[in-house]
Amino acid sequence: MLYVIFSQDVENSLPLRQQARPAHVERLKTLKEQGRLILAGPCPAIDTVDPGEAGFTGSVIVAEFTSLKEAQVWADADPYIEAGVYQSVIVKPFNKVLP
Repeated sequence: MLYVIFSQDVENSLPLRQQARPAHVERLKTLKEQGRLILAGPCPAIDTVDPGEAGFTGSVIVAEFTSLKEAQVWADADPYIEAGVYQSVIVKPFNKVLP
Protein backbone atom coordinates (compact mmCIF):
# COMPACT_ATOMS: atom_id res chain seq x y z
CA MET A 1 0.00 0.00 0.00
CA LEU A 2 1.04 3.60 -0.49
CA TYR A 3 1.76 5.95 2.41
CA VAL A 4 2.29 9.69 2.54
CA ILE A 5 4.96 11.03 4.85
CA PHE A 6 4.52 14.72 5.58
CA SER A 7 7.28 16.36 7.57
CA GLN A 8 7.28 19.86 9.03
CA ASP A 9 10.64 21.62 9.47
CA VAL A 10 11.86 23.56 12.47
CA GLU A 11 12.44 27.29 11.91
CA ASN A 12 15.60 28.13 9.95
CA SER A 13 16.23 24.51 8.99
CA LEU A 14 18.28 25.19 5.85
CA PRO A 15 21.77 24.72 7.37
CA LEU A 16 20.62 21.50 9.05
CA ARG A 17 19.06 20.27 5.78
CA GLN A 18 22.20 20.98 3.80
CA GLN A 19 24.33 18.99 6.23
CA ALA A 20 22.06 15.91 6.34
CA ARG A 21 20.84 16.00 2.71
CA PRO A 22 23.25 13.42 1.21
CA ALA A 23 22.15 10.71 3.67
CA HIS A 24 18.47 11.71 3.29
CA VAL A 25 18.63 11.52 -0.52
CA GLU A 26 20.51 8.19 -0.43
CA ARG A 27 17.58 6.58 1.40
CA LEU A 28 15.17 7.94 -1.18
CA LYS A 29 17.34 6.59 -4.01
CA THR A 30 17.13 3.15 -2.41
CA LEU A 31 13.32 3.33 -2.40
CA LYS A 32 13.40 4.43 -6.04
CA GLU A 33 15.69 1.55 -7.03
CA GLN A 34 13.27 -0.84 -5.33
CA GLY A 35 10.41 0.63 -7.39
CA ARG A 36 8.62 1.83 -4.24
CA LEU A 37 9.03 5.63 -4.49
CA ILE A 38 6.15 7.52 -6.12
CA LEU A 39 7.32 11.06 -5.38
CA ALA A 40 9.44 13.02 -2.95
CA GLY A 41 10.44 16.61 -2.48
CA PRO A 42 10.68 19.63 -0.22
CA CYS A 43 8.13 22.41 0.32
CA PRO A 44 9.78 25.79 -0.43
CA ALA A 45 9.29 28.50 2.19
CA ILE A 46 8.43 30.99 -0.57
CA ASP A 47 6.57 30.67 -3.86
CA THR A 48 9.47 29.63 -6.08
CA VAL A 49 11.26 26.43 -7.09
CA ASP A 50 14.57 27.67 -5.67
CA PRO A 51 13.88 29.53 -2.42
CA GLY A 52 17.56 30.25 -1.76
CA GLU A 53 18.22 31.34 1.82
CA ALA A 54 14.47 31.27 2.60
CA GLY A 55 14.82 27.49 2.67
CA PHE A 56 12.04 24.98 3.11
CA THR A 57 9.14 24.36 5.49
CA GLY A 58 8.89 20.60 5.17
CA SER A 59 8.88 17.60 2.86
CA VAL A 60 6.44 15.19 1.24
CA ILE A 61 7.18 11.57 0.36
CA VAL A 62 4.75 9.08 -1.16
CA ALA A 63 6.07 5.53 -1.21
CA GLU A 64 5.00 1.91 -0.98
CA PHE A 65 5.41 -0.02 2.27
CA THR A 66 3.92 -3.28 3.51
CA SER A 67 2.20 -1.62 6.48
CA LEU A 68 1.68 1.65 8.30
CA LYS A 69 4.08 0.43 10.96
CA GLU A 70 6.82 -0.20 8.37
CA ALA A 71 6.25 3.26 6.86
CA GLN A 72 6.44 4.87 10.31
CA VAL A 73 9.64 3.00 11.22
CA TRP A 74 11.20 4.08 7.91
CA ALA A 75 10.13 7.70 8.43
CA ASP A 76 11.42 7.71 12.02
CA ALA A 77 14.88 6.68 10.78
CA ASP A 78 15.24 9.66 8.40
CA PRO A 79 18.60 11.43 8.79
CA TYR A 80 16.72 14.74 8.88
CA ILE A 81 15.19 13.69 12.22
CA GLU A 82 18.57 12.96 13.75
CA ALA A 83 19.90 16.26 12.37
CA GLY A 84 17.02 18.21 13.93
CA VAL A 85 15.48 19.33 10.62
CA TYR A 86 11.97 18.04 11.32
CA GLN A 87 9.79 19.21 14.18
CA SER A 88 7.04 16.74 13.28
CA VAL A 89 6.37 13.82 10.94
CA ILE A 90 2.94 12.48 10.00
CA VAL A 91 2.54 9.12 8.22
CA LYS A 92 -0.82 8.17 6.71
CA PRO A 93 -2.14 5.58 4.28
CA PHE A 94 -2.61 7.04 0.80
CA ASN A 95 -4.82 5.98 -2.10
CA LYS A 96 -3.57 7.18 -5.48
CA VAL A 97 -6.57 7.93 -7.71
CA LEU A 98 -5.08 10.12 -10.46
CA PRO A 99 -3.23 10.07 -12.75
